[in-house]
Amino acid sequence: MITLGPLHFVYIVMTILIIVVLLMKKEIVLPCVLGIFMMGLVYSGNLIKTIQIIYNSLVISATEFLGIIVVIALVVSMSKALACIGADAIMIQPLARVIKTRKVAFFVIGSVMLIASWFIWPSPAVALVGAILLPVAIKAGLPAIWAAVSMNLFGHGIGLSSDFFIQGAPSITAKAAGIPTTEVMQASIPLWLVMSVVTISVAFIMFLKDMKQTPALELAGGAVNGNGNGNGNGYPPDAGHTVPNTVPCDITCRRPGFARFIAVFTPLAFIVDVILMVMFKIVGGDATALVGGTAVLIMTIILIGKGDMQESLDQITDQFKDGFIFAIKIFAPVIVIAGFFFMGSGQMAEKMLGPGAPDILTDLGLYLSSIIPMTKIPIALVQTAIGVITGLDGSGFSGLPLLGSLAQTFSLASGANVKYIAALGQIVTVWVGGGTVIPWGVIPVAAICGVKASDLARKNLIPVMAGMAAMILVSFFLI
Repeated sequence: MITLGPLHFVYIVMTILIIVVLLMKKEIVLPCVLGIFMMGLVYSGNLIKTIQIIYNSLVISATEFLGIIVVIALVVSMSKALACIGADAIMIQPLARVIKTRKVAFFVIGSVMLIASWFIWPSPAVALVGAILLPVAIKAGLPAIWAAVSMNLFGHGIGLSSDFFIQGAPSITAKAAGIPTTEVMQASIPLWLVMSVVTISVAFIMFLKDMKQTPALELAGGAVNGNGNGNGNGYPPDAGHTVPNTVPCDITCRRPGFARFIAVFTPLAFIVDVILMVMFKIVGGDATALVGGTAVLIMTIILIGKGDMQESLDQITDQFKDGFIFAIKIFAPVIVIAGFFFMGSGQMAEKMLGPGAPDILTDLGLYLSSIIPMTKIPIALVQTAIGVITGLDGSGFSGLPLLGSLAQTFSLASGANVKYIAALGQIVTVWVGGGTVIPWGVIPVAAICGVKASDLARKNLIPVMAGMAAMILVSFFLI
């Protein structure tokens, strides 16, 4: 019989407190800092050592995420370089030729948002897709509110919840669950497919019904003015901050032929990356390195070839700065939150607290298994509920360490498959917190489409809930 000590109870109490704070729709960084302090104090019994533990835990947590922080920074830096020569607009323009009806517009604008979100995350994609494709979609008869729904569900829902290319979400979940990133990604595929297909199907049915009931369409796009600025900043809830823009750019490129070359070369380069990943089984950190290196090379080629080397010498520095500022803004709270939840894992706890630190989650799992007969259905429902709760802060990523840790705990307690539990939690919290069903999470897309955030969240709610219900049913058979 496992005996729980004071450290276990501190971890449990602080986790409950964090969930309560989430329910209050408040940020959870402060309670996580307090949790780290309490864990350090109870374990060491020494105030000086406790203060050192706070710092060390954040450094260790940051080290775990350093690779993904850097690749996100580099991809964003590259996207700014593309914008500086107008190549981003050229990449999108051919799709405008196929957007002839509002039904086609719904899927084209969503599909482009999905692909862009996979390669550069929804954050830079919102302004890019909104500025270039939204006016075309509206001209084809797609109301601004349904353009926002499409962009939101495809980008921040389908794209960010899978994150197959950059692998930010699955890497965080996997680290907390103590399993390889590839296992979480593989396990997420059936759940992600069910969630995505059902959600988009329900949304499209609602769209068609809405079009029949409202023949006189309000087609004003509001915020979009063709330059990607609008009233929004193009930034999604996975960042929660305004895109830094210190780089002076002239969209009218001095060498339009070069801009067209880059517009073709960039997607081809990333397609080659994907082919290489498949051919040589490049995964995890190695795959991230390939993406990051490609982004740097593309940015370098752009700045060398744009025609003004003196200007480029300054621009590349500013673009790197902007990219890293963006990445740090995303991950700063995640580092602190993970710093607390990582203390529940044996290996991480020893690094943070010191030798001999208990494996709290393992102990809790064994303890639960000895007193509660846990089955697949309760586990799936609890993991889903916690995923929804942790998504209420509008981040989409801050709850991943907790959900990964819980997956490990539930697996130990019941023998259920940890990778499916972790994948379920990841998909749920990203769909909720990544910005599809809470008004404070959909503001950027709503702003660039010129619609109310509350209206967008309301339109998304039924499709997302339907998709989630279908996914939970499927998870009963997988877990």
